[in-house]
Amino acid sequence: MDYDTIIVGGGSAGCVLANRLSARSAHRVLLLEAGMDTPPGAEPKDVLDSYPIVAYFNPTYQWGDLRVTLESSPHNAPREAPIRRYEQARIMGGGSSINAQLANRGAPHDYDEWEALGAEGWGWAGVLPYFKKLETDLDFDGPLHGKDGPLPIRRLAREVWPGYARAAAAAYETAGFRYLPDQNGEWADGYFPIAMSNVDDHRVSAAMAYLDASVRARANLTILAHAPASEILFQGNQATGVRFTYDGKTETARAALVVLASGALHSPAFLLRSGIGPAAALQALGIAVRADRPGVGKNLNEHPSIGLSGFLGRAARLPDSMRRHLHVSLRYSSRFDGCPQGDMFLSTVGKSAWHPVGWRLGSILTWVNKTYSRGELRLASADPRVEPKVDFRLLDDRRDLERLMWGFKFVAGMLRAAPLQGVIGDLFPSSYSERVRSVGVVNFQNWLKTWIAGQMMDGPAPLRRWLIDNVLTEGVRLDRLLADDAALEDYVRRTATGTWHASGTCRMGRAGDRMAVTDGKGRVHGVDGLRVVDASLFPCVPCANTNIPTIMTAEKIADAIVAG
Repeated sequence: MDYDTIIVGGGSAGCVLANRLSARSAHRVLLLEAGMDTPPGAEPKDVLDSYPIVAYFNPTYQWGDLRVTLESSPHNAPREAPIRRYEQARIMGGGSSINAQLANRGAPHDYDEWEALGAEGWGWAGVLPYFKKLETDLDFDGPLHGKDGPLPIRRLAREVWPGYARAAAAAYETAGFRYLPDQNGEWADGYFPIAMSNVDDHRVSAAMAYLDASVRARANLTILAHAPASEILFQGNQATGVRFTYDGKTETARAALVVLASGALHSPAFLLRSGIGPAAALQALGIAVRADRPGVGKNLNEHPSIGLSGFLGRAARLPDSMRRHLHVSLRYSSRFDGCPQGDMFLSTVGKSAWHPVGWRLGSILTWVNKTYSRGELRLASADPRVEPKVDFRLLDDRRDLERLMWGFKFVAGMLRAAPLQGVIGDLFPSSYSERVRSVGVVNFQNWLKTWIAGQMMDGPAPLRRWLIDNVLTEGVRLDRLLADDAALEDYVRRTATGTWHASGTCRMGRAGDRMAVTDGKGRVHGVDGLRVVDASLFPCVPCANTNIPTIMTAEKIADAIVAG
């Protein structure tokens, strides 16, 4: 098999690259995806669904063995940080096939910071054309929006919001926040209808947008699903191809250019197994050093988050006719020293899970939008079948911890505001525990258990409170956390989770910067014929969900590859 370009990973970035590079009829492209395909007309029902949690909990679409640590270090009493699952998509379209379909860009100052950190040409003026190129905004036009890109972007108008979303918006208004009709317009504090990659009440993943029937019909584009790559092939310091498994056989494909688009946890692992990374760590695993780049796997970014939930009155619940559960969000500022405007974010969640209990619970999830903590990724083994060790260290930087604690109190105040009185009650701190995760798996047993619990929750108030205190929260009381900062800190450290925005592990920067892994065109420093194009390139995670910034990144580097 001989190609001009091999793309390893059919996630958001890989789908963009496959489309743009194969648009040249003489350029032969191979796209390898480890998971299943989602061809036009045969997309799984749960992937198409506007309610994303069903697809998110489908283990078929994930890397099942990936485990991470989230806590930064032992605190109060020494202990090992718990090892947890961390969902990463293994399906055509990657995260865009199972995520919440949120379509936001981040702040202009995010990208100016990228440029200041050495990613030349990646300031706001350099990335805005590619944000416009990727989208067809169905609601807005003007200098900030595109009208003929592959990905449709829309919002749900206030008039169709369910009762809980309307009451939450009123609470934000009462607190002094103004209404912003366009989340991707003016960067300012305020509440807004959530921008989403969704049309006709169906998800539009990167695979659906960029790999439609006409693109798939190109003779020069080969798409192989269920084809996990195991090795990048080299001749000296020149990448020459990829070894992968397909249809039960080990195959080899050759190309002038290999592009890793496997995400911020798997792309750096490929580099490390190829001998590109910190020399001492590679030698300790018996891996010959090809390029000593100590930044590979470092600079791991995430948005730490925390949640509060409560029991929704019947009139405020999501109607049976509405699948979408996210309608309104708020961008707000902590005003902590040195932190930029819009450094905090919250989403109002109208249904906390797919099952009968989740339908009765509203939530607010808040996260630190501008983070300073950094983790790292290391190889556990040179064997490509073994997942890497991932230490997020979410709250290593005290500023992140203190702002998440402050955000927890802020959300509690919003949920207790006058507009939400009688709409949501019996408030409690909610966490993404292993119990929540196990009940989130879609099956009849979980539905039956939660149906029984849901009937009990609709019963007498003392019974509902008992269920919340003894089953949902295991005795953690909101009032105690709000009254005791030490207890709140311990709770936040134990229960804070990420938002599945892993990034930064192959960051862009100048060749003379030892911690930079790639240049501004995704080319890996120290080797030839190898690029990385995904969220691992981000010098720092933007104040946004990472899917749209990842698609923008792929659009921009695709242009650079074509021009080169």
